[in-house]
Amino acid sequence: MNNFERMAELLLPNIDKTPEYYESIYPARDLPDGARVVRIAPSPTGYLHLGTLFMALVNRITADSTGGIFYTRIEDTDKKREIDGGIDDIINGLIRFGINIDEGFVTPTEQKGNYGPYKQSERAEIYQTYVKKLLMEGLAYPCFCTAEELSIVRENQEKNKIRTGYHGEYAKHRNITVEEAEGLIKEGKPYVIRLKSPGSEENRIFFDDGIKGKVEMPENDEDFVLLKSDGIPTYHFAHAVDDHLMRTTHVIRGDEWISSVPKHIQLFKLLGFKPPKYCHVAPIMKLENGAKRKISKRKDPEAAVHYFAEQGFDSKSVIEYLMTIASSEFEDFRRANPTEDRQKFKFNIKKMSVSGALFDENKLLDVSKNVVSTFTPDEVVEKLTLWAKEYEPDFYSVLTLNPDYTRSVFAIDRECPKPRKDIAKWNEAKNYAAYMFDEYYVPSNDFPEHLNTSDIKAFLCAYREVYSETDTKEEWFARIKELCAPLGFAADTKEYKANREAYKGSAGDLSSVLRVAITGRKNTPDLCSIMQVLGKDKCVARINAAIDNI
Repeated sequence: MNNFERMAELLLPNIDKTPEYYESIYPARDLPDGARVVRIAPSPTGYLHLGTLFMALVNRITADSTGGIFYTRIEDTDKKREIDGGIDDIINGLIRFGINIDEGFVTPTEQKGNYGPYKQSERAEIYQTYVKKLLMEGLAYPCFCTAEELSIVRENQEKNKIRTGYHGEYAKHRNITVEEAEGLIKEGKPYVIRLKSPGSEENRIFFDDGIKGKVEMPENDEDFVLLKSDGIPTYHFAHAVDDHLMRTTHVIRGDEWISSVPKHIQLFKLLGFKPPKYCHVAPIMKLENGAKRKISKRKDPEAAVHYFAEQGFDSKSVIEYLMTIASSEFEDFRRANPTEDRQKFKFNIKKMSVSGALFDENKLLDVSKNVVSTFTPDEVVEKLTLWAKEYEPDFYSVLTLNPDYTRSVFAIDRECPKPRKDIAKWNEAKNYAAYMFDEYYVPSNDFPEHLNTSDIKAFLCAYREVYSETDTKEEWFARIKELCAPLGFAADTKEYKANREAYKGSAGDLSSVLRVAITGRKNTPDLCSIMQVLGKDKCVARINAAIDNI
């Protein structure tokens, strides 16, 4: 047994499996040529972030477009920062926003697939097996430096304007002997295991990023940590082992990780793995004081996906909007195919923007209005009541008091060639339909200013006598027009505009009077439909109240 093998046995005596064992139980996937295996690997150190949702979407559509696999892996090696409910929020959030998961954590408590476990804290033995291999090859070693010692080294490097890090002459334990290590272990000194990097900063590496193209960077020469003192790996090492054994073909992630690529490529090569294809996605940006910055969990409420749920943005709307960020060609596809499933869109990751797209809530609202306008009345009621139950229980009680009536309310101007686009998010629905519910209806005297009160009152009294709830839209407006001449109004708008001095107003003005009397508003969907849903008794009662209040 040589010194490297002795060191490996000293540090990891309980590891009796070999890398070949894991290679055999996690074989290459049987997938069609060109199928991409992709993943997101969130840490449960916070709640679902907009950037994570966006990254999940890009990975999902990449898998869909190639007949591949999209899986989730939980990277929970940073136990100090982990929060209760983090996994639940992330996975449930993906499901809520329609991101289907093929493998890995398909629910917060269920793992599916043959390449698990999909939680890094459950894979410690696997990582240690590969670290032992590196130790046996002289490519890793124990480091007993304390946090204080590392801090002093860093301060000296900064003082002398030397690149910071544990490398070269600053790697104190790089050449530690087995005997020295054994002595320190007997003294109870804690240690980590570091990579013994064979790299040099003088050398350059080149890789072809799937989004940014050819990238050149200095080779890694840092002896970074592979295993922490608790035997749990760092992100860098776990990522390399997991993506290899789970047979990930493309690592699609935020471009904040691009600086780590030299470390990752070096690890893949030293472990004898084929590196995956890296695709680094530019972050979603926010405009502040005329300058772009990365959207922030601390500063921006919309950075947390909770924001969209609370505001009542439908999940489909958010995904549609994120698709416009993912591909500049998606909007053209949607205009040409307004009702087509988004999965029919041919996504090409190479065409993603290399600079971060701005988050534009006004554009999100426009996209959402279009999406909501395509929903059937039943879909609107189902989605709205689910949202109200969670976020506005009083409104939920009103909506569910008479489900048939509620459906009729939200069916107005919906099932037609050009449905209205009044609702962008569910928290707007109560105000939108308030006049349809006695609990929220507010009367108004905001009648057209050019009409005098006696004419308004005369019209409402006359209309009350002829109103029929069975009228079609044509018959309904004809009754208003029939009242015009006796009251001094023009039945035809063109006639009124041509000779304003001869008339008090037009039939359109009188319909506006009726709209205000019935709804308390100047602008609403089709008034005839509104009155039919409200019913004759309620309409007459509101007309009477308006007459009395004039």
